[in-house]
Amino acid sequence: MSDPSETTPAPEPFRIPDDDLDDLASALAKTMAEVKQHGVLLDRLRSEPAPVPVPAEPPSTEGPETAEAADSEPEDRPTSVFIPALDGEAYAVELAELDFWVNNLFLPVYGREISTTRPWCVQWHEHLEAVARLHALWLAWQQLTDAEAGLTGPSTWHRDHLDQALVHLRAADGPFAACTTSASRPNHRVLAAPAPKQPEPTA
Repeated sequence: MSDPSETTPAPEPFRIPDDDLDDLASALAKTMAEVKQHGVLLDRLRSEPAPVPVPAEPPSTEGPETAEAADSEPEDRPTSVFIPALDGEAYAVELAELDFWVNNLFLPVYGREISTTRPWCVQWHEHLEAVARLHALWLAWQQLTDAEAGLTGPSTWHRDHLDQALVHLRAADGPFAACTTSASRPNHRVLAAPAPKQPEPTA
């Protein structure tokens, strides 16, 4: 019986055209960038405490008047997820998570160079308008980059949220107008806001 290796010719080496290699390299780089971004999200999710299951409450034995009074009591939780509506520990926790997103995704990707027409401040968290705009941008990013947002979610985030935020956030007369206009000369100053109108004394 003859040896199959003697009768079967060896396969010819397969070569990918150079143009296709460039396309593959570009696709690989894009995939690696997405994997890195997903890794940041996974690290953040792992650092969040697991939700504590809330036991089901037994059926209420209170009368209608007592139950109505309990429903009317204010709940000890924020009525908004927007950071200007938070205070105390809730504000500090939200600001820490926003800081992580700003430093690890927003600035590395969308920071752009500092100039007189695009000021920035490393102490951005002390500029309340900047905090509010960045937080709104981050909330929209969370929603529109979720898998359920569909394939056009990131494009919608860029068009409807990021572009508008950058126009106002880094404007020459924006929240950082008195701050850094050169990376080599860092500066920080919070502009004074208009004083609220004092109530008029009653007669």
